Amino acid sequence: MSRVNTMYHEFYGLRSAPFDLTPNPDHLLLTPTHREALNMLQYGITARKGIILLVGEAGTGKTTLLRKSLSLNRKSSSSAGVDMAYVVNPTLSRGEFFQQLTDAFGFPADAASSTPAFLKQLEKTLIARRSAGLNTALVVDEAQRLSDELIEELRLLVNIELDDAKLLPLVLAGHPELAERLNAHHLRQFKQRIVLRHCLSAFDLEDTAAYIIGRVRLVGGDATRLFTREALVAIHHASGGIPRTISVLCDNALLTSFALQRQRVDKEIVEEVCRDLHLHRAAPHTGATSQPANGAKGSHEGNGAGRFRMATRTWWSRRAQ
Repeated sequence: MSRVNTMYHEFYGLRSAPFDLTPNPDHLLLTPTHREALNMLQYGITARKGIILLVGEAGTGKTTLLRKSLSLNRKSSSSAGVDMAYVVNPTLSRGEFFQQLTDAFGFPADAASSTPAFLKQLEKTLIARRSAGLNTALVVDEAQRLSDELIEELRLLVNIELDDAKLLPLVLAGHPELAERLNAHHLRQFKQRIVLRHCLSAFDLEDTAAYIIGRVRLVGGDATRLFTREALVAIHHASGGIPRTISVLCDNALLTSFALQRQRVDKEIVEEVCRDLHLHRAAPHTGATSQPANGAKGSHEGNGAGRFRMATRTWWSRRAQ
C-alpha cells in the first residue's frame, strides 16, 4: 500500500498525502469557525477562565484544534509558561483517572493514592507555578464519555482558586450530547462554571473548497487542477461539510483517479467513491438555514440547488485564476 501511495503522490506531483486523517496540528486549516474556536481556547487557557467547552459532531476537527492549542502553548512556553495536561481516554474509574492526571502533571506516585492527596499536591503545584508567573491547564478530549462521578471530580479541581484568580483552566471537548448532558439538574453546579463555549459547525461550500485547496497546497499541489467544480460540489454534498469525511472522500477519489490514470477527479469518480463508501446524501442547501424563503415549498431542492451550483462555478473559477 505504501508503494501505491508513493506512486499516487508522484502521479499528481505531491510531496505527501494531502488528506491524511491523523490530527496533525500543522495541517489545520483555520476556517472562521475554527479560528474563533482556537482563539477561545487560547484566551480561556492563558486568562485562566475556569471551564471552557468545545463541542462538535464527530470529524469536525475538535482533536486537531486541541493539539494545535497544545502546540502553540508549548512553542510559547518561555513567555507564557503554560503547562497543559492532555487526557484522551476519560472512560476510567476514579482511581485510574487520578493516576493518569498524576502522570500527566508529573506528580510523585503517592499523589494518586487518594483524592485528598492528589488535591493537596495539585493545589501546592498550582500556587507555586502562579507565583512564578506560570500557568497550568487540563484538557479532556472525548469528554462526552466522562461519567457523572468524574465530572464532579473535575468540578472540585476547578474549585482550586485564590481570592483573585482561578488556578486550573479546564477544557472539555466532546460531541453535542455533552452539552445536552450538562443541562441535567444534578450537574447544574458544573454547568454554572462554564465561562466560554463554542460549537463547531460543518463547513459550508466555500469552507469545503478552501479546505481542499489548503490541504493540497500544503503538499505542493493545486486543487483546481486535481478536482473539477462538479467534483467539489459532489464532495460537499456527500460529506455534509464534515472535514474528516471530506478528507476520506478526497483521498479515495484521488486514488481512484490515479488507478484510472486520470489527471483530474470528476463528478463521476466522486459518485463511484460514494457508492463504495455507502455515502448518500440529499441535494445541497443554499444557506445557513434549511427553511424555504417565503414559505414556498420546493425552492430548496429546485432553484436553490441551481444557485448553489452557480455560486460554486464562480468561486472555483476565481480560485483557479
